[in-house]
Amino acid sequence: MTITIEAQKREGKAKSALTELRATGYVPAVLYGYKVENVSIAVKERDVLKAVNEVGRNGVIQITVDGETYNVVMHDYEQEVLRDNLVHIDFLSINMTEELEVDVIVNPTGTSVGEKDGGIVEQPVREITIKVKPTDIPETFDIDVSALEIGDSLSVADVRKDAPFEILNDDEDALIVISAPRSEADLEALDEATEDTGAEPEVIGEKDADEE
Repeated sequence: MTITIEAQKREGKAKSALTELRATGYVPAVLYGYKVENVSIAVKERDVLKAVNEVGRNGVIQITVDGETYNVVMHDYEQEVLRDNLVHIDFLSINMTEELEVDVIVNPTGTSVGEKDGGIVEQPVREITIKVKPTDIPETFDIDVSALEIGDSLSVADVRKDAPFEILNDDEDALIVISAPRSEADLEALDEATEDTGAEPEVIGEKDADEE
């Protein structure tokens, strides 16, 4: 199913113009990439949210500007911290016949043996960069951790061979680690270390001599 969003070109880049745009339900955005110059556009936030709900964060959608239609992915976006409203979006126009590089979230599935024994599932690297055709972009990279015991780990090297796409991360990047549960002594030491490392707040306007 193809989701199409109608966009309109925008001229005003002043803060007041952007604020007014967002107040009317639109999100300022930029369209760039395959067969398109950098174009400032505006899209309805509800249309974008509906598209993401249908095809996922990494899914391909279509954007129509001045009668021209482009296949795009959301390359980047900003949200308000408190309200989660979209503030700005970067749309990357893509060639559907060529592979592209995208970041996907590593998603551990199942309950590991180590976790059942009180261990902790840690993810040193939560996203990986992959190279894949636009039609094959996954929403997440699922890794079954059921067989992992306390002390076990999975790196990129462990999953690269069976992955249905090319992973661009280094072999040494640790994706999943099953750590032993922290003892009471460990937790107390961590609390003490946190208290002892309280830093003096930086005074705005003061700079080191090297920064002048």
